[in-house]
Amino acid sequence: MLGLLSGLKQLALSRGQSRPRLGVALAAACLWLMPAKISAATFTAALDRDTITLGESATLSLTFSGTSQQNVPTLPPISNLQFGYVGPSSQITIINGQTSSTVTHNFTVTPRQAGDFTMPAFTVDMDGQKLTSEPLQLKVLKPGAPPPEAIRSGSQLAFLKLAMPKKEVYLGEIITADLQLYVREGVQNVSNFKITSLPTEGFNVGKMVERQRRQERVGNTLYTVIPAAIALKPVKTGLLSLGPVTADVVLVVPSTNRRRDLFDPFGMFGGNEQQRLALATDAENLQSLPLPNENVPPNFSGAVGNYAVAVTAGPTNVTVGDPITVRVQLTGRGALDTLALPEQPAWRDFKTYPPTTKVDTSDPLEVQGTKTFEQVVVPQSAEIKELPPVSFTFFDPAQKSYRTLTCPAVRLIVKPGGAVAAPTVLNANSMAQDNPPPTQDIVHIKPRFGSVAQVGPPLLRQPWFLALQGVPLLVWAAALVGRRRAESLANNPRRQRQRQVAQLIRDGLIELRRLASEKKSDAFFATLFRLLQEQLGERLDLPASAITEAVIEDHLRPRGLPDTTLAALQELFQTCNLTRYAPFKTSQEMAAIIPRLETALRDLQRLKL
Repeated sequence: MLGLLSGLKQLALSRGQSRPRLGVALAAACLWLMPAKISAATFTAALDRDTITLGESATLSLTFSGTSQQNVPTLPPISNLQFGYVGPSSQITIINGQTSSTVTHNFTVTPRQAGDFTMPAFTVDMDGQKLTSEPLQLKVLKPGAPPPEAIRSGSQLAFLKLAMPKKEVYLGEIITADLQLYVREGVQNVSNFKITSLPTEGFNVGKMVERQRRQERVGNTLYTVIPAAIALKPVKTGLLSLGPVTADVVLVVPSTNRRRDLFDPFGMFGGNEQQRLALATDAENLQSLPLPNENVPPNFSGAVGNYAVAVTAGPTNVTVGDPITVRVQLTGRGALDTLALPEQPAWRDFKTYPPTTKVDTSDPLEVQGTKTFEQVVVPQSAEIKELPPVSFTFFDPAQKSYRTLTCPAVRLIVKPGGAVAAPTVLNANSMAQDNPPPTQDIVHIKPRFGSVAQVGPPLLRQPWFLALQGVPLLVWAAALVGRRRAESLANNPRRQRQRQVAQLIRDGLIELRRLASEKKSDAFFATLFRLLQEQLGERLDLPASAITEAVIEDHLRPRGLPDTTLAALQELFQTCNLTRYAPFKTSQEMAAIIPRLETALRDLQRLKL
């Protein structure tokens, strides 16, 4: 520092500066070089907004100034508020020689229900001193769909709608709710659709599957509707509420602040902007009814829906004690995974084992399909003549009554089994005492060699083994030849077209015979004309669409084709033209033309044009 001050002094004296100016320069240098003064430590808490809608999130910022606070503060738990740490940010400023260091820790605040929330004052320990923030207020509004007049006016870029199939359901009944996203015409793209809240108290929620999109006009505005089906099952009775459903979506819309670009005068590149919208639906109320208590069948096991039953069993010719596999299939719509096979009291003469189950669904929501039960039963008596009927009871919400389905009995032939001596179980202790195993310290050497077998020649001397080694080489050679032929064909468009036309001719001749037998005159001659075009186009290397009767005189006759071939082709072309005014009526007339066409095509294929 002394060297710098001496230099400033010499510079001022050399330029003839006066002493007052020298003093100002020295003072500025001292202020610049002296240690910066650090401001006092402070702590504040703030929300980026104090009013949000349920399903949205606010940002809580805890700011520390005048300290090197780096640890993430721990927030106290607040009922129905969820905190998530986002990350820190920091900055350092120097104003009038004072250094200010600021560290901000950011949190997301997500409410679980609507209402008014108070965040108490936060207290932190900074460099040995206690600092406290001010309490914060957060108001969470109930979500809801936009008013009907706003929707009809077309001012909404997008909105959500929740539709229910009916207002009354039975306990355990599967229903399908329809969540519909409406997107206004003109939106370029829809992305990042995410449901942020789906209150379903009293329901079990199944799969959600997007359905076919459609166009719908609301008021004077056209919207694209993106529906999604949600499988629901009420698990308690009473008045149940579904929703309000809240979601976030990102829309790409034309920018409202477009500026003319010299290199893009028509706005072909860019000109779009993204808008993130928070959407919500109104809540839907449903009445969940209990199942009737009257006339409940004794074997009812809780199944609700609409089902059909099929039973198979096998083998049906057995001996007492042999297992029989019984397969029961329940097909229909309902909670397939919770279906249970009820007890069958009529199976008292069988020994039964627990069944195995398998569910095969036939719809994306997995609420319709077949559940198969496979159960092993063992007949205990030769007097059994049949497998008793299988019955299944369920509650049908459509008919509001219980239904019992009974499958017919399965005829059985049960033969008496032979007497089998029960195995004797020996006591381990008595066996050990009566026949104690001999103790051997050294194993006796084997006195005999046993049977001697002749060993054949090794595999390397077997002819079949040596021939087998050439199989990979033959496979590789065949693959190489096939590849070379494919490459040669790919590099020869004329050859490719020749093969394609040959296949087309073969298929076309079959089609002509079918059309002739069905008396379809127009289609017959259209196919005939197309075959002539394809064959002549391939031989003359011209597009098939450019082939007309004029090619006979313009291309074929100058090349010296026989007159018989030219006459046959000309006759076929004229026949196709005449059918436009006098169509053929009988199958024999059309079938008689096919041999003439085959002869003309063979003549063309043999000629080298």
